[in-house]
Amino acid sequence: MGRRRSAVLTVLIALVAIYSLVPLAWLVVNATKTQEGLLSSFGLWFDDGRFALFDNVRQTLTYDDGVFVRWLGNTLLYVVAGAGGATLLATLGGYGLAKFDFPGKRAVFAVVIGAVAVPGTALAVPTFLMFSRMGLTNTPWSVIIPSLVSPFGLYLMWTFSQQAVPDEMLEAARIDGAGEFHTFFRVSAPLLGPGIVTVLLFTVVATWNNYFLPLIMLKDPQWYPLTIGLNSWNDQAQTVGGQAVFNLVITGSLLTILPLLAAFLLLQRYWQSGLAAGSVKE
Repeated sequence: MGRRRSAVLTVLIALVAIYSLVPLAWLVVNATKTQEGLLSSFGLWFDDGRFALFDNVRQTLTYDDGVFVRWLGNTLLYVVAGAGGATLLATLGGYGLAKFDFPGKRAVFAVVIGAVAVPGTALAVPTFLMFSRMGLTNTPWSVIIPSLVSPFGLYLMWTFSQQAVPDEMLEAARIDGAGEFHTFFRVSAPLLGPGIVTVLLFTVVATWNNYFLPLIMLKDPQWYPLTIGLNSWNDQAQTVGGQAVFNLVITGSLLTILPLLAAFLLLQRYWQSGLAAGSVKE
């Protein structure tokens, strides 16, 4: 029975891996083709002609006065300010909710759980109307400020702080005369490392792949993130005479996912080391 269950799980994992890796393989293969090669060769196999990856990268970075680089810079701005701020606020809020008692704590818990259940797209239009009244639409703030709110990150840090930081350790620090900020940054923050990295990964991916909010908030292409910018190129590629940018859409999509892969590989090391360190504490 155990072997049969193991075989079923292996097959399921293999199917999920194939489902996940085939689009990535298609993207990598087609990013090496010229515009003519995209039209004449099979999608999952390399072109017999010229290897055009580096030419495609150069064209992508220089097309339309290098607007792709501008979009990349905008995305990095939204990620650093939005995802970084969301992680900081979720960490401070989750820690405070887990380790301090105050009136209305149950009500706050209910609000957080309710906010987790509400999809972000449902709030996009009300947020647009509010920001429009405030004159913040078509500015970076219209993307950064909503990104600072992460109900799931807050809930995750709340539950993680309850288990990762012993109350006895906090009491010992307070008895020694340490203030709350000193206790948090010197005692609690190192123990919260794996949770912080987890929330950071979630918020980085959500902000990097954010599409609907920038779509309704931004009109100026100079403030587009990569998701909206590449979609505008794709719309151009669908028009008559616009097929010349189709290879740029594919190459740009490949360049877009590389920072996410790098972030996962970099942060995973700290995540695993933090978990391993926590597992041997007594």
